[in-house]
This record gives sequence, structure tokens and C-alpha cells, in this order.
Amino acid sequence: MVDLALVGRACKVLLLAGLVGYLLLRGVIPAVTAITDDFPEYFTSAKAVRDGQDAVKLYDGAWFREQTRHYEVGSQENPGEFTPYPPPTALLLMPLTGFNPLTALRIVTAFNVVCLICSMFLLSRIFAWRLIDSALFILLSGRALHSGLRFGHPYILISTFCLLGYYFYRKRMPWLVGLCLGVFAPIKYFPVIVLAGFALHRQWRVLLGGGIAIAAVASVSIGVLGWKVHQIFLLDVLLNHLTGHLIPGPRFTAVFQSFDTLYERLFILDPARNPHPWLSAPLAATVAIVSTKGVLVLAAAAALIHLARVRHVRAIEPTIGILAVLVLLIAPGSGTYAFVLLWLPVALLIDYFLSEPARVPAYLVLSTYALIGFIPYGHTFPFEGHGGLTVLAFPRLFLLLAMFVVCICAVAFPRPSSQRPAPLAGAA
Repeated sequence: MVDLALVGRACKVLLLAGLVGYLLLRGVIPAVTAITDDFPEYFTSAKAVRDGQDAVKLYDGAWFREQTRHYEVGSQENPGEFTPYPPPTALLLMPLTGFNPLTALRIVTAFNVVCLICSMFLLSRIFAWRLIDSALFILLSGRALHSGLRFGHPYILISTFCLLGYYFYRKRMPWLVGLCLGVFAPIKYFPVIVLAGFALHRQWRVLLGGGIAIAAVASVSIGVLGWKVHQIFLLDVLLNHLTGHLIPGPRFTAVFQSFDTLYERLFILDPARNPHPWLSAPLAATVAIVSTKGVLVLAAAAALIHLARVRHVRAIEPTIGILAVLVLLIAPGSGTYAFVLLWLPVALLIDYFLSEPARVPAYLVLSTYALIGFIPYGHTFPFEGHGGLTVLAFPRLFLLLAMFVVCICAVAFPRPSSQRPAPLAGAA
């Protein structure tokens, strides 16, 4: 007889080898051989601070582009700006500014690989998964992972700290949970969502630890960069960033895979950038954006209120998962690399649904997560700007929406209590 368990393990090993090869070819090797997009923005800002430049200039787009003009991206100069980033971001790579840019990127890449491996071990310890399953789960983030490595983003590091924070939560160390989540919140906003999940379940020591970490990083940033640059960020950058109006360029591009860009593509006529909308009706775009996001927020709120009232000791898991998916779903724009931040939320959702047991939602969430990691954008982007066919250029958005709907339905319509195991005793 065929040993099915042995066949399953062999398939996992082969899949793992394929994913590792894909990661090396698409992420690690390009990152250690040439500088591409995004990394110059982090490195240039850090170098400007080290050289004593006035930090206010970081938000001067023309000046910043001048500083990065020598970074070649293909045959064009790097067009990046510092504008989307909070001021503490300029401190990230300061320890590496003594190296040349490519060497600094290689160091960042090596560090990201170490974080990647640590994340696999953390997942295995948190959820009692086999290490090969944890490794497969991480590597199934696909494009998000290799683009994060290739462009030198800090999202892998941040996601690792989110996992480390939840590991400490399982070990009943709430202060360390908050510190792990809060330390990167002033740089990338996502950990605030995880802190909000803990706040909804009254984990006040976690929240206080996060507040201390956020205040400490903000204080260091103000001390090094000065208050003026932070004032510019708060008054001129942050609100525009959150509402998707930071710069006009991305308004009509499917790269950001958001409802904002989808509806603006469908309903706003622009002779140069969007000459073929489905219907020229700017008011319809506004109504569609507001109503869609409103429905999503209300659905999430209903599910979160239900979870808070149930007082199940594991209810914090779907709470964090739903909040994370919601934020990425309603964001005005997000890069593929940011989806490595789903490691903790999706793992929590899968583990929670399997424990209910609700295997169908668990496998649906895992399937959409894997599909998001390997979307063939080269076959979808050609539909962009072709009237109603534009919707086909937004596969990641609709996969994320499908994941959200599955989570909401599974929470709102759980299996009958007689078919579920009793709640775990004691706090997690």
C-alpha cells in the first residue's frame, strides 16, 4: 500500500524547495546584485540625517529627488520621494550609512532573511505547527515576500516583531507584547491595528507597553530631527496619506489595488491618464468609495462586537485577523510588499477556525492568502483602463475582499454550540 503520510511529506518538501528557489531567484539574488525601487528612499533619508542636512528638506520633493538622482532604476533615474514616510523612517538605516548603497542593501537583505527564518520558528512555537508547515506558510506569501526583499523594505522585520509580540502574549508577558508592537508603529502604522485588537479585549498592559514604545521612538525622532519636520508631517502629509491624496500620480493605477483607484478608474475621466472610464461620473466614484468602505467597516464592527460579547478566551485571534484584513482592504493604496504583514493575522484566523472547528473557512482563508501571494499581474494589468473590464485588473483587491467576507460570515454564523468544543479554560 502507498503510505499517504510519506507522500504528503514528500510533496511538502518539494513545494518548500520550489518556494525557496523562487524566493532566491526573484528576491534575494536581485537584491544583492543591483539597487531597484524604494531602497534609495530609505537610504538617502538616513544619509541626509547623518550628514547634518535640515530634516525639513526630506519633504521637499525636488530636493529629495536631486539627492537620489544617481540611483539608477533600469534606464531611468529613481523618481522616489520621502513624502509618504513618517519622520522616524529616516533613522532606520542610519547605522548603515557608512557603507556604499549596494553593500547597505545586501546587509538589509541578509537581515531580512534572518527575520524570515525567525518568523518560521515563531509561528511554529506559537501555534504548535510543524516547522515545515510554518515555513510553507511564510513562503506562500510569494510576491509580497520577494518584493519586500528586493526593494529593501522593513515590512518583514515589522511582521517578525508582530509575531514576537504575540509569542510573548502566549507567554503572559504583556509589557513585552506592547513594546514589540509599539516600536515600529511610528514608522509603519500597521502594528497599531494589532494593538487595537488587544485594546478591544481590554489587554491594558499590552496597550500601555505599546504606548511607551511609541512615545520613546517619537521622542528620539524629535530629539534627532527636530519638531518642525514632525509638524510638517502631521499637518501636511499624514491626512493626505491616509485619504490617498498624497500625490496625484497613483490615482489611476491598479498597482495599489484599492477601492479608491478602482472606482476612480471606472468613473473619473482624465484625458491624459484615464481616457476610457466605464462611465464619466465623478460623484459616483465618491459615493461608491464611501459606501463600500462604510459597509465594510459596519460589517467588521458587528463581527467585533459579537466577538467581544462572546468573551471566548480565543476571541482576540479573529479580532486581530479581521481588523488587519479590514485595514488593508479599505486603505487608499498599498504595495504588494506590505502583505507580509498578514503573517500573524492570517495565521491567527486559520488557527482559530480550525479550533472551532470550522475547517472550510480556515482553508478558504489559507487559499486566498496563497493566491494573493502568486497573482499573475502580467495577465491582469492589461485590462486596466478599458472601461468595465478594469475590474479584472484588481485581483488582489477582490481576493482580499473574499477573505474578509469568509471571516465575517464564519464569525457571524458559527457552527452550533453542540458541534463545537468547549472554550479553553483560562486566559491565553
